[in-house]
Amino acid sequence: MKRLIWVLWPSFIVAGVAETLFFTLIDPRELYLFGEPVDFSRMTVYSLGFFAFWAICAASSTLTCFIQRRSDEVNICMVASTCRSRVGRNA
Repeated sequence: MKRLIWVLWPSFIVAGVAETLFFTLIDPRELYLFGEPVDFSRMTVYSLGFFAFWAICAASSTLTCFIQRRSDEVNICMVASTCRSRVGRNA
Protein backbone atom coordinates (compact mmCIF):
# COMPACT_ATOMS: atom_id res chain seq x y z
CA MET A 1 0.00 0.00 0.00
CA LYS A 2 2.89 2.31 0.82
CA ARG A 3 4.48 1.89 -2.61
CA LEU A 4 1.14 2.48 -4.29
CA ILE A 5 0.95 5.85 -2.55
CA TRP A 6 4.57 6.54 -3.51
CA VAL A 7 3.60 5.97 -7.13
CA LEU A 8 0.14 7.53 -7.42
CA TRP A 9 0.44 10.71 -5.36
CA PRO A 10 3.53 12.26 -7.04
CA SER A 11 2.29 11.19 -10.46
CA PHE A 12 -1.08 12.85 -9.72
CA ILE A 13 0.62 16.14 -8.83
CA VAL A 14 2.93 16.08 -11.86
CA ALA A 15 0.03 15.14 -14.16
CA GLY A 16 -1.89 18.18 -12.93
CA VAL A 17 1.07 20.44 -13.63
CA ALA A 18 1.69 18.83 -17.04
CA GLU A 19 -1.95 19.20 -18.04
CA THR A 20 -1.98 22.83 -16.95
CA LEU A 21 1.11 23.61 -19.01
CA PHE A 22 -0.06 21.59 -22.03
CA PHE A 23 -3.55 23.07 -22.23
CA THR A 24 -2.25 26.58 -21.53
CA LEU A 25 -0.44 26.36 -24.85
CA ILE A 26 -2.87 24.19 -26.85
CA ASP A 27 -6.62 24.67 -27.32
CA PRO A 28 -8.55 21.37 -27.13
CA ARG A 29 -10.63 22.41 -30.16
CA GLU A 30 -7.47 22.46 -32.30
CA LEU A 31 -6.42 18.88 -31.56
CA TYR A 32 -6.38 16.30 -34.35
CA LEU A 33 -6.40 12.52 -33.98
CA PHE A 34 -5.35 10.47 -37.03
CA GLY A 35 -5.82 13.49 -39.28
CA GLU A 36 -9.37 14.19 -38.11
CA PRO A 37 -10.41 16.94 -35.68
CA VAL A 38 -11.38 15.74 -32.23
CA ASP A 39 -15.15 16.14 -31.76
CA PHE A 40 -15.22 15.86 -27.96
CA SER A 41 -16.16 18.64 -25.58
CA ARG A 42 -13.38 20.59 -23.94
CA MET A 43 -14.08 19.00 -20.56
CA THR A 44 -13.77 15.52 -22.09
CA VAL A 45 -10.45 16.41 -23.72
CA TYR A 46 -9.17 17.89 -20.46
CA SER A 47 -10.19 14.74 -18.57
CA LEU A 48 -8.67 12.37 -21.12
CA GLY A 49 -5.51 14.47 -21.19
CA PHE A 50 -5.22 14.41 -17.42
CA PHE A 51 -5.63 10.63 -17.23
CA ALA A 52 -3.12 10.16 -20.06
CA PHE A 53 -0.56 12.36 -18.28
CA TRP A 54 -1.30 10.56 -15.00
CA ALA A 55 -0.73 7.16 -16.62
CA ILE A 56 2.59 8.29 -18.10
CA CYS A 57 3.75 9.79 -14.79
CA ALA A 58 2.59 6.71 -12.86
CA ALA A 59 4.58 4.49 -15.21
CA SER A 60 7.63 6.66 -14.57
CA SER A 61 7.15 6.51 -10.79
CA THR A 62 6.61 2.75 -10.93
CA LEU A 63 9.84 2.30 -12.85
CA THR A 64 11.66 4.46 -10.31
CA CYS A 65 10.33 2.33 -7.42
CA PHE A 66 11.36 -0.81 -9.28
CA ILE A 67 14.89 0.45 -9.87
CA GLN A 68 15.32 1.65 -6.27
CA ARG A 69 14.90 -1.77 -4.69
CA ARG A 70 17.36 -2.66 -1.94
CA SER A 71 20.08 -5.23 -2.60
CA ASP A 72 18.54 -7.74 -0.19
CA GLU A 73 15.27 -7.54 -2.14
CA VAL A 74 17.06 -8.16 -5.44
CA ASN A 75 19.45 -10.88 -4.25
CA ILE A 76 16.98 -13.17 -2.51
CA CYS A 77 18.08 -16.79 -2.69
CA MET A 78 15.05 -19.04 -3.17
CA VAL A 79 16.87 -22.28 -2.33
CA ALA A 80 18.52 -22.09 1.09
CA SER A 81 20.88 -25.06 0.57
CA THR A 82 22.56 -23.53 -2.51
CA CYS A 83 22.98 -20.20 -0.74
CA ARG A 84 24.78 -21.82 2.19
CA SER A 85 27.11 -23.81 -0.04
CA ARG A 86 28.21 -20.67 -1.92
CA VAL A 87 29.03 -18.65 1.19
CA GLY A 88 32.45 -20.22 1.80
CA ARG A 89 33.55 -20.27 -1.85
CA ASN A 90 35.36 -17.52 -3.70
CA ALA A 91 33.63 -17.35 -7.05
